[in-house]
Amino acid sequence: MTQNTYIQSYITIQNNEIVLNGTSVFKIEPTDFADFSKQAYRNFDIQYPKFFKMDALSKLAFLGSELLLSPIISAEKENNIALVLANKSSSLDTDVKYQESISDKENYFPSPAVFVYTLPNICLGEISIRHQLKSENSFFIFEAFNPEFMSNYSNILLNSNKAETVLCGWVEFFNDNYKAFLCTISKEENEKYKNETINTLYNK
Repeated sequence: MTQNTYIQSYITIQNNEIVLNGTSVFKIEPTDFADFSKQAYRNFDIQYPKFFKMDALSKLAFLGSELLLSPIISAEKENNIALVLANKSSSLDTDVKYQESISDKENYFPSPAVFVYTLPNICLGEISIRHQLKSENSFFIFEAFNPEFMSNYSNILLNSNKAETVLCGWVEFFNDNYKAFLCTISKEENEKYKNETINTLYNK
């Protein structure tokens, strides 16, 4: 039997600002993403040194998931939270940096630290390691955000009991242009977003 699913919380990260459930929780003067992400990490007192070794796409997904998942993660039980993310540029921002490290024959220096991030789904791995998740995860590439697909896919995972909660959304990063929109969905009724959809929240 198919049950209704409900958005529990959502976050948007773009233009040097983080908006959580419709409220701006962090905003700084215009700067590049490297500086913005570092300041955001420190502002929320996140303790995870590996963050500084991640590529930009993983940092973007990590920051959004950190603020959504930390309040609902339990240390006592296994957290059955699926991850369903998508973007347009895949890992192209990192791919370009890696290509630059191998294209100069006079200065040939392929970086293993950069190569690690030449797949977009690595950011799912970073989130899973951080929150000890062993559940379903998928990363899709679309020309533009596809809320209908993301919503349907999340609902299938929830209604087939493959997950109790789904973290889904869009994490796009290329040439320092970025936007993350993530939300958590479950079968638990939530009056706050009863009439909202992934699409209406994404476009707010």
